[in-house]
Amino acid sequence: MTTDTPSHTPRDDAHRRPDGLDDDTVAALGQLSAALEIVEQARGFLYGFHRLTGKADLALGDAVDALRDAGHAEVADLVERDLVGRNVIEGRWTYQVVEDYDDGYYATFRQHEHNIRHSLAGGKKHLFEAEMKEARRTHGRRHHEALPGEPLPESGPERNEPGTPAA
Repeated sequence: MTTDTPSHTPRDDAHRRPDGLDDDTVAALGQLSAALEIVEQARGFLYGFHRLTGKADLALGDAVDALRDAGHAEVADLVERDLVGRNVIEGRWTYQVVEDYDDGYYATFRQHEHNIRHSLAGGKKHLFEAEMKEARRTHGRRHHEALPGEPLPESGPERNEPGTPAA
């Protein structure tokens, strides 16, 4: 286990690792955070599925009306009876799937991530990423600032715009 080197220490306290927190733990917390981000993305897809399925059901209702208006009442009645308002999963519309996901897996995942981050890192978020930013950014260069509003040198190669050679 190693500890952070000063050159990779973020300037803001919110992203500076607590004293004694080793690299392996910071990396593991980074993996936990990345896993939560995947869950957040999956949740977004689930909400997209919910919204699109609802839109499809409403559009299907419009299609049934159009079929009926075009003189195809028997076909319209069949689709209306069998498909309009149908459960997407046994006994559930999509809002119920979303609620079950949110209240079960998603809530449990977030709670574990929160508890682990608070017990190991004092609740600080994105320590791994903050240290990566410090290691990868070009210090003193425009658009590579550590924090919003960071002052830059008045002249020199750090101020050059992209594609402009250093003087």
